[in-house]
Amino acid sequence: MGLVDRIKRRLPMFGQPETQPPPPRPRPTFAPDAEAEPAEEPSARGGKPVGEFIAQFVKENQVVLFMKGSPSSPQCGFSASAAGILANYGKPIAHVNVLADPDVRDAVKQFTSWPTIPQVFIGGEFVGGSDILKAMHEAGDLKAMFAKLP
Repeated sequence: MGLVDRIKRRLPMFGQPETQPPPPRPRPTFAPDAEAEPAEEPSARGGKPVGEFIAQFVKENQVVLFMKGSPSSPQCGFSASAAGILANYGKPIAHVNVLADPDVRDAVKQFTSWPTIPQVFIGGEFVGGSDILKAMHEAGDLKAMFAKLP
C-alpha cells in the first residue's frame, strides 16, 4: 500500500458521517479501606529532640536507612535502590520515613553534612547515599562492612 492510500484511509470521506469516538468510561472511585495503612505515617521520633533522636536511633540499630517512604513502599527511586541493595544482605533494616517528619529530614542532612536523602548508616557509621551504596555493593566493600556486624 502506498503513502497516498494510507493517508486516504485516515481521512474522513466526503458525504459519509464521521465516526464518533467511544463515550468515556466511568472512572473507578476509590473508597479508602478502613483497615488500610494511615495516609501519613506518624513521626518515629515522637516528641524527642531531633538531634538526640537521630544519634540514638543510629546507635541502637545496626543498619539504618533515612529514606522517603519505607523499604516496602519507597516514595522515590533512590530510596527504592538503597532499600533493595540493603535487603540483599539479610540484616534487619531500621528505617525512618523523612517525609513523615520534615524536621528529621533537615536534621539528618546537618548531622551527616550530606545534602541528599536517602542516607545509610551501618554499624553506627555513616556510609552515604544510594549512589555510594551502589558503588560499594558492586565493589564488594559493602559485603565486608556487613561481615563485621554481629
